[in-house]
Amino acid sequence: MAKKAKAAPVTAASPAPRRENKIAHWLFKSEPDAFSWDQLKAKGKGGEEWSGVRNYLARNNMREMQLGDLGFFYHSNIGLEIVGICEVSALSHPDSTTDDPRWDCVDVRAVCDMPSPVSLKSVKANPKLAKMSLVTSMRLSVQPVTAAEWAEVCRMGGLDPKSLSSSR
Repeated sequence: MAKKAKAAPVTAASPAPRRENKIAHWLFKSEPDAFSWDQLKAKGKGGEEWSGVRNYLARNNMREMQLGDLGFFYHSNIGLEIVGICEVSALSHPDSTTDDPRWDCVDVRAVCDMPSPVSLKSVKANPKLAKMSLVTSMRLSVQPVTAAEWAEVCRMGGLDPKSLSSSR
């Protein structure tokens, strides 16, 4: 991600600057044998802490998130597909799985299933998604998604992105 100007660091104690009420889009990767889409759905409105992330760029992405931002839930390793839509339900805060103050996380909750899961193979085959982080930064566990990428993946999965509403 290119930055135009160096911003002040964002910590768990200082929320990220507001984006004028625009919803940002993200992709959250999880190994379904460790934590699956069905497990997130079972958590209900309370959602779940997106913990255990130990990559600085992924952590910084979470620090940029706002309540109500939407994300794709991607099954990595097994399935290799986008299976659902989730929503950021708590801002960046210390990760409860470590005492190391460098690591933060957000909470997410399930919004809806992707009517037709979108495979990594179909994402890679779509020229409109050639620059998507899922294609270019495959190992990154929390990735930004552009508005155009969001709309295209939703279309591929049979979901009208305008039908999605965040709780914001």
